[in-house]
Amino acid sequence: MEENNAPLTAQEEYEQFRIRREKLEALQAAGQDPFRHVTYKVTAHSTDIQEKFDEYEGQTVGVAGRIMTKRVMGKASFIDIQDRNGRIQSYVRGDNVGEEAYSAFKQFDIGDIVGLTGEVFRTQKGEISVKASQITLLSKSLHVLPEKYHGLRDTEARYRRRYVDLIVNPEIKDVFIKRTAILKAVRAFLDNRGYLEVDTPVLQTVAGGGAARPFLTHHNTLDMDMYLRIALELPLKRLIVGGLDRVYEIGKCFRNEGISVRHNPEFTMLELYEAYTDYHGMMELTESLIRYTATEVLGTASVTYGEHTIDLSRPFERLTMVEAVRQYAEVDFDKIVTLEEARAAARAHNIPFEQRHAKGNILEAFFDEFVEKHLIQPTFLTDYPVEISPLAKRIPGNPDYTERFELFITGREFANAFTELNDPIDQRARFMHQEELRRAGDDEAAPSDEDFLTAVEYGLPPTGGMGMGLDRLFMLLTNSASIRDVIFFPTMKPRD
Repeated sequence: MEENNAPLTAQEEYEQFRIRREKLEALQAAGQDPFRHVTYKVTAHSTDIQEKFDEYEGQTVGVAGRIMTKRVMGKASFIDIQDRNGRIQSYVRGDNVGEEAYSAFKQFDIGDIVGLTGEVFRTQKGEISVKASQITLLSKSLHVLPEKYHGLRDTEARYRRRYVDLIVNPEIKDVFIKRTAILKAVRAFLDNRGYLEVDTPVLQTVAGGGAARPFLTHHNTLDMDMYLRIALELPLKRLIVGGLDRVYEIGKCFRNEGISVRHNPEFTMLELYEAYTDYHGMMELTESLIRYTATEVLGTASVTYGEHTIDLSRPFERLTMVEAVRQYAEVDFDKIVTLEEARAAARAHNIPFEQRHAKGNILEAFFDEFVEKHLIQPTFLTDYPVEISPLAKRIPGNPDYTERFELFITGREFANAFTELNDPIDQRARFMHQEELRRAGDDEAAPSDEDFLTAVEYGLPPTGGMGMGLDRLFMLLTNSASIRDVIFFPTMKPRD
């Protein structure tokens, strides 16, 4: 027989929990505590047996995993065991495992973890199976798994109980296996280009390197407030000053901001810096990195995301911010000279702005409103206003703009890169301007970092740098609609 497939009520779930606790207590009273086992020799996994059946047929194997289905038919039963790779059927018969062991087996529940030794064979119906000669209860599941037809479909429940999500929704496990493969591919690409992987502090006295609100904490021994880092940038550029010409870090960053399908307060960031190159070099590297990673993980550079097919094999389009706004908003900032002209254009197009906003801030607001949603295929948006790029070098001959780009795919920002500002005098002036913005109420303006300024004064070579929120790359390459789908344990408010 099978367990009932209808969803259980809360009362029924509690009753099943009580019954399973009683089974556990009976086992423990009989000296058969299922939690006493610490090892079990696994010699094959489900996919090994299925893909190499000719090699395994007739051989004795040891498999272990979770019982996902159970069909008891008198003196013989079939169960499906789920291991890390998939499922394998097992045939359990009293004549083979012994009547006492078979009687105990019939009390096992779906969700219990077992170890099973037996011979690989094919049933009369042609299904590859393991004929059990020994079966051992390794761990007792006290909760009923969601039934197989409805599964764990409530989105919030899936995120809160990811461990159950991984058990009952195999496609979710595939997403996270791909996530690991993507990280491996990114590291392999950068390692092959001579980059050195490093790690820098999560706790910082100045939350710099980005425009974001930080999380604040307190160090008791030092009796000082500290911040969780919002970016990896400034420590990595200190290493470039120190002579490590190519460095990268993959690490957690934290931003005390909103939560959405694109944002989680804790996220995985890649940042890399290379001496003696510029933002053009970073464009080539970023494009090559994404194309390589997609091909390595998916076997193709053509990626399906929602209703779109994203072609990563073609050269990525390049537009300046001014060109993009001219194209999609029909407003030409090359012809807008003064701040008042920019404000007039904003009013005419219902673009909100604040008194503290400069012409460059208003240009960015036009981009956000009219352009970003159209950038579905990979597009480098280049040449950002200096007002919103405090760490980027100015464009020679056009000092109102900087050598900076952001990469957009599926209407979302994927990467941010600069020709890094290495003039300590200009950098100090930019920080001072950011401090003025903070005093005017902009709590995302970058704070001044005196030690970083000192480092640049020692001499930062010409450098290109790039940062990429890897969770969005995970989303793209796994066709995941929400960032929560690619983070094992996304940030959520606890239930009472």
